[in-house]
Amino acid sequence: MITEKVPLQDIRNIGIIAHIDAGKTTTTERILYYTGVIHKLGNIDDGNTQMDWMPQEQERGITITAASTTCSWNKRRINIIDTPGHVDFTIEVERSLRVLDGAIVVLCGCSGVQPQTETVWRQAERYNVPRIAFINKIDRLGADFNRVLAEVHERLGANAAGIEFPDGAESNFKGIVDIINQQYIIYKDDTGMNFERVPIPDYLKEKTQEYRHKLLERLADADDVIMEKYLEEKEITPQELKDAVRRAVVQNKFLPVLVGTSLRNRGVQMLLDAVTDYLPSPLDIRPVSGIDPGTKEPTQRQASVDSPLSALVFKIASDPYVGKIYYTRIYSGKISSGFNVYNSTRDLRERVAKIVLMHANRQEIISEATAGEIVALVGLKETKSGDTLCVEDTPILIENMRIPDPVVSMAIEPKTKADQDKLGLTLKKFLDEDPSLRVQYDHETAQTIISGMGELHLEIIIDRMKREHNLETNIGRPEVAYKETLTQKVADVVGKFISQTGGRGQYGHVVINAEPTEKRGQGMVFINKIKGGSIPREFISAVEKGIKIGSQSGILAGYPVTDLIVTLIDGSYHEVDSSELAFQLAAKYALQDALHRGHSVFLEPFMDLEVVVPEEFMGNVIGDLVRRRAKIVSQGIRGKLKIARCEVPLSEMFNYANDIRSMTQGRASFSMEPAYYDIVPHSIAEKIKGERAAALNKK
Repeated sequence: MITEKVPLQDIRNIGIIAHIDAGKTTTTERILYYTGVIHKLGNIDDGNTQMDWMPQEQERGITITAASTTCSWNKRRINIIDTPGHVDFTIEVERSLRVLDGAIVVLCGCSGVQPQTETVWRQAERYNVPRIAFINKIDRLGADFNRVLAEVHERLGANAAGIEFPDGAESNFKGIVDIINQQYIIYKDDTGMNFERVPIPDYLKEKTQEYRHKLLERLADADDVIMEKYLEEKEITPQELKDAVRRAVVQNKFLPVLVGTSLRNRGVQMLLDAVTDYLPSPLDIRPVSGIDPGTKEPTQRQASVDSPLSALVFKIASDPYVGKIYYTRIYSGKISSGFNVYNSTRDLRERVAKIVLMHANRQEIISEATAGEIVALVGLKETKSGDTLCVEDTPILIENMRIPDPVVSMAIEPKTKADQDKLGLTLKKFLDEDPSLRVQYDHETAQTIISGMGELHLEIIIDRMKREHNLETNIGRPEVAYKETLTQKVADVVGKFISQTGGRGQYGHVVINAEPTEKRGQGMVFINKIKGGSIPREFISAVEKGIKIGSQSGILAGYPVTDLIVTLIDGSYHEVDSSELAFQLAAKYALQDALHRGHSVFLEPFMDLEVVVPEEFMGNVIGDLVRRRAKIVSQGIRGKLKIARCEVPLSEMFNYANDIRSMTQGRASFSMEPAYYDIVPHSIAEKIKGERAAALNKK
């Protein structure tokens, strides 16, 4: 158990990120074994790993929810979050990276840089998280250290170099060369506990110098001290190299690459050394930034116990024994059991009943948590994921994380009428836990619609309802989350709402311009250009609200409207009859008219798809993808396999796993992730409208 306090400079808050099946959870399991947290190695295939504790994870052999744990190595505390690799659970990676100081990017020695690798890399870039890389599975058939390293340069654009390289690969993998310390690492047993550092064998010395030369070249681009010594051909000691690697990693200018095979227990101790040597402590990163919720002025908090409290709740989970637990990163100050905190996001006070350190799904109670720590709080009532906790007299509001839009929807209803209320309560719990899940009630079809990041995401939600809440449901088939937008600019669109019923009337009148945004993904943008008071200031927010309400249901088939700039340019009001409701309705009618005049169209989500297939099946697979409206982006070779990267509409990809399995005798694999939205062809748009109309007629 971890109870003693550790200085800030000795804390490492890290995440393990990668494409699905690269070996994240196995690597985490080995880390826990070598740091003494567990005493028996679990296995993904056996469903008994420490971090994949959910029944759904154990059955499917994948990570679904980010799990955190704590261990120690080289007298340093390492707080680890093991994240999912499947694109349907990308929110778990997003919110983990939001609060971490460093990350290990795990790469498969055979598959290299895959689509989800690129996604998690971009997420880490967005939050400026320093990284080290671990090329795993170097003992597998088709593994190639140099090819994967080249892909890191080409696809990720990283300034990367090996600080280790393998002696052999596939079944010929014998040991690991430590380039910085000029040592050869030999393992003595199958568990990987006993290894020896010996001088580099003669047959590897020339190769070691080549790798060291590449390392110095890359490091010279990132560090002035090394550049000076390198250009002047001065001797560079191992310690100077280590110091330079650390400086460059902390500044996000260099990616050191390590190698091993977690399943065969090789290379993990060196990875732990790299975590403690090169990844930053809370003191090495920039102070957390936010705004003062009162003045709206920018403010910062230094990573110190003596600074006022600032913390971010980045995840909420339900525990069968204690209720909700709130995963929290503390940036400054401290929290004690029984402590009252201020939620600056929601302007309310909360009481912390208990603080726990999480070891996957096990809890260790602690009395106090301080700056730099990642803990779980128990006892909060109204706090949501992404909220800031602080002290009321010196408040701060930390920027929330980015929540991706859902791409798949399905209708859901309880099997019995008696469970209708239970369904609502259960969905509310899941919404608290998972910001990427959306729930809405479709009044036209009288259905509850749940929307998520993919079929598997929604499948897991349905499964958890049954297991955790004993709630049986009927579900409709998954549907694509279409959207609607304008194709051309329209000006001077009038919206009026005038009602006279004997007493006080209603009067609202707005004039708007509407145009599509330059780029996809910008959502709904409202601009107020009212001059001279033609609409009083107190009604402007009502106009904006009316536009937002109107955008929730488009004119073609009731799908949300997006990528639209609405500018309020004029209007009028009545001294007595004008009201917020009247201006809301006027704005809603104006938007509907703008969609008609601007030739509204459907948008559909496109996926970035990578297919890996034996050469003899490539023709059939490409032909099938073309029939699915795929745009082939590139084709290549990986070992003895062919690779195709393409962009394909999500609507064409349902049940693709079964189709490609039958086409290739089960020998192909694929992965895909959301890429962008684009216009639906006219013929398919007409079909969508027909299906939507048929669904409404049934009701």
